Amino acid sequence: MATRSQTVLKRGLGAIPFRKLAIALLSIAFTSAPAAAQTTKQFSIFENLTLSPNFSPNPATVRGISGGARPAAEIAGRADTATGPCVGFVDEQPDHTMQLTQFFNYLSLQVQSPEDTTLVIRGPGGSWCNDDYENANPGIAGQWLSGTYQIWIGSYERDRYTPYVIRVTDRR
Repeated sequence: MATRSQTVLKRGLGAIPFRKLAIALLSIAFTSAPAAAQTTKQFSIFENLTLSPNFSPNPATVRGISGGARPAAEIAGRADTATGPCVGFVDEQPDHTMQLTQFFNYLSLQVQSPEDTTLVIRGPGGSWCNDDYENANPGIAGQWLSGTYQIWIGSYERDRYTPYVIRVTDRR
């Protein structure tokens, strides 16, 4: 059972560790200009996506905090996939779900983070992993079946947490 200091926020798919929430709030606070000098722009973390052809805005973006205690290979059910190795550590529950309402002939999902992160996706047809798709950022591009995809963003060290942004586009 989680203690109050380990779990402060429940979401539909599981619990967000206190450290992950604290890092997210601190990263938002330190990357924002003073409130008096900017237009207020709020955004959430760990959101889910539902995409149909010609979605807008394009690219679609979601934010989160990478990492966890479970080896990515356990989540993927294997050590390697056709899209890359299943490395790093992730949370027990997915960070995001992505619902694709139709088949996409081309869709690109890329993670951007100041640290080296990893990616695990489970969905129709199996599981896929990636590391270093573009520099130290993971990503997967190609044809995607319609259905629900679970997405985990990992860190190389167990229980190390780093902010990230996922960008999804159907533009080549």
